[in-house]
Amino acid sequence: MFPIWIGDSSPLAQAIWAIAYVLLAGLVTGDILLKKSDVRGALGWIGVVWLAPIIGSLLYYLFGINRVTRRAARLTSLDNREIAARDAPAEPPGPANIRTLAEVGHSITDAPLSAANQITLLEGGDQAYPLMLEAIRAAQHSVAMASYIFRDDQTGREFATALSDAHKRGVQVRVLVDSVGSGYILSPIYHRLRAEGVPAARFLHTWMPWRMPFLNMRNHRKMLVVDGKLAFTGGMNIASENRRSLNPPHYVDDMHFRVEGPVVRSVMEAFARDWSFTTNEVLEQDIWWPPLGPGGQAVARGLRSGPDNDIYKIEILLGAALNLAQNRIRIVTPYFLPDQVLQFAIGQAVMRGVKVEVVIPEHSDHIYFSYAVRAHLRFFRYTKAEVYLVPPPFAHTKLVTMDGQWSLIGSSNWDARSLRLNFEYDVECYDEELTAQLDAIIDAKIASAKKLDYAELLRQPIWSRLRDALFRLMVPYL
Repeated sequence: MFPIWIGDSSPLAQAIWAIAYVLLAGLVTGDILLKKSDVRGALGWIGVVWLAPIIGSLLYYLFGINRVTRRAARLTSLDNREIAARDAPAEPPGPANIRTLAEVGHSITDAPLSAANQITLLEGGDQAYPLMLEAIRAAQHSVAMASYIFRDDQTGREFATALSDAHKRGVQVRVLVDSVGSGYILSPIYHRLRAEGVPAARFLHTWMPWRMPFLNMRNHRKMLVVDGKLAFTGGMNIASENRRSLNPPHYVDDMHFRVEGPVVRSVMEAFARDWSFTTNEVLEQDIWWPPLGPGGQAVARGLRSGPDNDIYKIEILLGAALNLAQNRIRIVTPYFLPDQVLQFAIGQAVMRGVKVEVVIPEHSDHIYFSYAVRAHLRFFRYTKAEVYLVPPPFAHTKLVTMDGQWSLIGSSNWDARSLRLNFEYDVECYDEELTAQLDAIIDAKIASAKKLDYAELLRQPIWSRLRDALFRLMVPYL
């Protein structure tokens, strides 16, 4: 008999609850069947909905809906600017497989490569933050900034002061922080900026129950665009933990990139879309979109991905890189939980004779993620990829390089959250010099790392393996 959760246990009450349960579970099942493309995921959610009456439907409502429909009508002017900017496509340098990868990127983004970019590697907050602050302080017209985590610590307050000063001297400033990453309830940095009059917003922040399902979709992008001409992007948040010079208790090793040239427009487009979606304000004034001249020699293209019309884009590009690699592909990520599609692509690359190297932290910054990764690696042993475990400090770096010719930099991790749930921004770079710099950093990480012994993972106690496997299932929703 259907369980009674309220005091009334009369036959009539039981009948009403049973009918409500069947109707609700039936409606949710229909939504799952129509919207879930992954068969196993659909079956899992249907099981939860029917086996956990009412609660299962609530869980699906909160965590199972992973598609955001952007309000496209308000983005028409941005679409027109994108089209206008595509009048000088570039051809990628390198062999045939690199050119094929460039065609894949064009297919999924509908944007050509742009030439004459300068992409400068910045290691850690001690290199990146002074340049970012200098750019904000020198801004003449506009500053657009987005960060998943923006802490109200010494570093965060330095940025808040620079942004406030720019606003006070007449620069148009817009700041977007993620509602979860930067504090859902308190968000001190958001309130600090608002108190200074700086136009700031929190991405997908709401107390309305009908919008709560979207809280699981986070804006993981890290972007700064100054005067529409200079950009900074990559994987680094705004926090003192990224500055070794401050001797933080838990230093986070990371990197960022300074970008000049035509690809800056792509960074600005990503910010403008997120800002319009969050605030209904379209940034269409010329101060945000100045003409862009050459900045260097790199050929590059920006890539937006997220649980809207951009879903699966980063996954497709990574899969193509694995399938097209001829000699070596190197993956550096703090969170490594590739799905079966990417895991199969890695295995295929190894079988073709491609050397696949995966560099991950020995210990995650979240203990539950360490459990989940260990569980995943037990299955991953069949791919025969070389996995290296980097000792502390925690490495938050996100990189992919291929055949010494191509690299991917940005905010995306190799897990379900980045590939399916988060809004991410990455840049694919067709530049031997930059790729060589990144490969040198990967070489240094491998030199200090321990190569994974798959047999050692299998010798763990059964209780440990069961715990790890449980967290592996839960990680996409944490």
